[in-house]
Amino acid sequence: MNDNANVCRRSLLKSMALLVGTAVVSVSRRAVSAQKVSQASVQYQDKPKSDQQCDNCVHFEPPGSCKIVEGSVSPKGWCAVWAKKN
Repeated sequence: MNDNANVCRRSLLKSMALLVGTAVVSVSRRAVSAQKVSQASVQYQDKPKSDQQCDNCVHFEPPGSCKIVEGSVSPKGWCAVWAKKN
């Protein structure tokens, strides 16, 4: 009976360690994704690229910021993460 108790306790501890590890990874991923990227890393420019410009991008936050790119952005700017707003 003592062996069964040790096996159950060991299984419980392993499961708890896995659960805690998963939670830590999840929180870490959210923290990393909350960080913005530099303008240079996404080839930001303050002029549009064809009909693609910040003010018709899903990431644009009026009057002059972006959910993804750090710093001020021009509504008429463009970068490589541009995605059309529906």
